Amino acid sequence: MDSNTSQVTTPGHRRRSRLPLRLGAAVGAGALLAAGLVGAASAVGSDESPAPAAVPAHTLTGYWHNFDNGSTLLKLGEVSPEYDIIAVSFAASTATAGQLDFELDPVLGYGSEQEFKDDIAAKQAEGVAVVLSVGGAEDHVTVNDDASASAFSESALGLIEEYGFDGIDIDLEHGIDAQYMSQAMEAVHAGVGDDLVYTMAPQTLDMQSTDTEYFQLALNTKDFLTAVHTQFYNSGSMLGCDGQVYSAGTVDFLTALACVQLEGGLDASQVGLGVPATPDAAGSGYVEPGVVNDALDCLTQGTNCGSFTPEQTYPELRGAMTWSVNWDANAGNSWSDTVGPHVHALP
Repeated sequence: MDSNTSQVTTPGHRRRSRLPLRLGAAVGAGALLAAGLVGAASAVGSDESPAPAAVPAHTLTGYWHNFDNGSTLLKLGEVSPEYDIIAVSFAASTATAGQLDFELDPVLGYGSEQEFKDDIAAKQAEGVAVVLSVGGAEDHVTVNDDASASAFSESALGLIEEYGFDGIDIDLEHGIDAQYMSQAMEAVHAGVGDDLVYTMAPQTLDMQSTDTEYFQLALNTKDFLTAVHTQFYNSGSMLGCDGQVYSAGTVDFLTALACVQLEGGLDASQVGLGVPATPDAAGSGYVEPGVVNDALDCLTQGTNCGSFTPEQTYPELRGAMTWSVNWDANAGNSWSDTVGPHVHALP
């Protein structure tokens, strides 16, 4: 994405229960591995089993800008209520490999960090999950050994603790090491528990085959992965699950490429469609919101398909994602007003 330009409840249930305990930054992947806690089902330090992450069965996800790129500046409280998951963009890398940091941009007009944290809590009280997105088009976050995996998990858990985020979104666009990124995310999951909301937004090429590192990361962490929202834009033509070539900016591109993931080992509930909110939000690949709805119908019900029709339907499909809530607001929330109700009405 261009920074310059789980478990579910029933559909419609948008209240989320939250863990009272967060893990501080002092406990890292190394300590968790030593304690045998990586992949554990309960939150570290808690005697109670965590409540399930109560995101809806079908979700609308949007990225929120912690910067000004000429779209519309928004505080979190101003984001359309149609969104179920908001990804705060972006955590920044530091001089230490794998380590994350987050600093609120003054241009957003927050009087204090506490005001921002209060906005996060207010959204959560409305049933919205707020996650911290890592990466983007410009930042390089390197996780390729034990030390960087520990640095990632320690700093991610520290930021979750500090701000009250519900989880992490992986949007790494400059290469990924599935082994060590899986190790890092397993430690984050062990620290937060099953209430973790964990999403990712790979580029189209990253999800063309189960042999790619990104696809391997998704499969390695499938037991606690909330959703993969592939960026079906800024892409050349790609192969669908039927071996045919499809061009970006079409309903077939969305459905035939999503089918690769659906047939590659991910649950339907872990697959979402990532699209730009407006033509200005991406260099290419924009489709009208109605086309997104057609793609959702095609995959979930076998209707409104283009030339590609899946061999089976996937009624549990997670939903849709957009870059971004700011570009959506810039166009009067026309994307979320069209796609949101359709997502929430899916079977």
